[in-house]
Amino acid sequence: MMLNEGASAAPIPIPCAPLAIVWHSRTGAAQAMAHAAAEGAGCHAALIACDQAGADDLLRARGYLFVVPENLGSLSGAMKEMFDRLYYPLLGRIEGRGFATLIAAGSDGRGAQAQIERIVTGWRLRRVAAPLIVNLGAQTAEAILAPKTVPAPALAQCRALGAALGEGLALGVF
Repeated sequence: MMLNEGASAAPIPIPCAPLAIVWHSRTGAAQAMAHAAAEGAGCHAALIACDQAGADDLLRARGYLFVVPENLGSLSGAMKEMFDRLYYPLLGRIEGRGFATLIAAGSDGRGAQAQIERIVTGWRLRRVAAPLIVNLGAQTAEAILAPKTVPAPALAQCRALGAALGEGLALGVF
């Protein structure tokens, strides 16, 4: 499954969806993963491109799934900008809410994961699912810049995580 970066960039308006799936993608991998998670969560999720995410979007949600590529061993710049922009408006207002992460990586993914962990520690979010890092093995400049296709088994894991988070938030489990 390969989606273009510009496709579905605007939030999918689902009033009071308990799960906000906030994503950024350059080559399509993280976008495909976010869409798979949203498909799994169904009506329990709002899919929001990080450049479109506002404080009100995150305040309406009861939990979060952050979906991002790892770029140069860290969080993508666009997702980092979203956290920078919303950090103080949300500080002290979303404590205790659950979160999980999906990382599209060329080899490792732990740098982006660690950076998200540091940021959401300040918001006092609580992890409700183990990180899912999809290693796509891109190691050359050409492979790194090329559009990505996420393997079906990885997309199935993203769908399952979205379903579990959406249902868990809807039921008040987390």
